[in-house]
Amino acid sequence: MFSSVAGRVAGAASRPLAARSKTLLIASSARTRTYSAQPSDEVDPQLNGYPQLPFESRQYLPAKGWQDELMRRNYGDTLHEKDELLSMWGPDIPPIEPSTALFRFTLAALGFVTAGLVIKASVPEMPAVRREYPFSGLVTELGGLEENKARTEELTEAEE
Repeated sequence: MFSSVAGRVAGAASRPLAARSKTLLIASSARTRTYSAQPSDEVDPQLNGYPQLPFESRQYLPAKGWQDELMRRNYGDTLHEKDELLSMWGPDIPPIEPSTALFRFTLAALGFVTAGLVIKASVPEMPAVRREYPFSGLVTELGGLEENKARTEELTEAEE
């Protein structure tokens, strides 16, 4: 098993960088997502001769067959200029499209709202009349509104 993995790794490492990049670009062209900040094919003047690699997340690559399987790269490979976004430690790629996720979330929210409305409509009214107290709800019997307010704290001369 080790010899077959070593052979694949040695074969991948022996290919020139342009051939590996082209293979990655061809293999990933069918599943590339479009984002608002998708890089263009123009040469970036800020790279100053640094190779312009395809904008492909390492999470799309196969898990086996690399010298560094944790990062899914071979030793000596040129890093992408945005490696912190495209590495295995970058943001996770959503397993479903955002529009599909929004649609499913909306369906779930509507389901909860519908269930609440159905439950509220199916609960019967109270079979009893709510209790009513005479004299404005016992305000007079309890001493009035002014007497039932919370007492404010006042400092006495001894506490000052």
